[in-house]
Amino acid sequence: CPVQNRAPSTAPVADASMPLPSYRHNAQKAFHLDIVRQGAYIQKLGEKTSMFLRLLLLFTIVPVCELALLIEVGQRLGVVPTIALVLGTGALGAALARREGTQALHRLRTNMSQGKFPGEEIFDGVLILAGGLLLLTPGLLTDLLGFSVLVPFGRRLIKGYLKAAIAQRLRPGSVDTHYTVH
Repeated sequence: CPVQNRAPSTAPVADASMPLPSYRHNAQKAFHLDIVRQGAYIQKLGEKTSMFLRLLLLFTIVPVCELALLIEVGQRLGVVPTIALVLGTGALGAALARREGTQALHRLRTNMSQGKFPGEEIFDGVLILAGGLLLLTPGLLTDLLGFSVLVPFGRRLIKGYLKAAIAQRLRPGSVDTHYTVH
């Protein structure tokens, strides 16, 4: 019973070039397949744990840093200027997101009317939406990141980085498949 698909590269569970050995006894074969399944399960569990830790850090450390920064700015500038700064960045960000989103939508419609696929415009739209959402959250760090996504120069840099990261994950030979052996 050779394995047809390549296992994820992070776990040495099975490989397409390494067929499962044939056993004379079904019990041995079932035991070996059970070990393969357990290895895949442990890897999946590790992926879920890793994502959980990332989200936990994102939703705990970022707000704590934002709060600490707001407290520090509030002590240096005062309460009213700090609140005005947070509200001002939110209003300015909303206006910028609206302007950039309208321009991206116009470019999208233009490309579609010319029969071109609007891939760049869709990517821009998603980034503009993300920037707008970052500006909605109170805090100075998220506002800075949101503004950097909304400004065309910053968006080009972030888009280039994201495209490179996506291309690296999708390069030939690196796409992992998961399989079940019955």
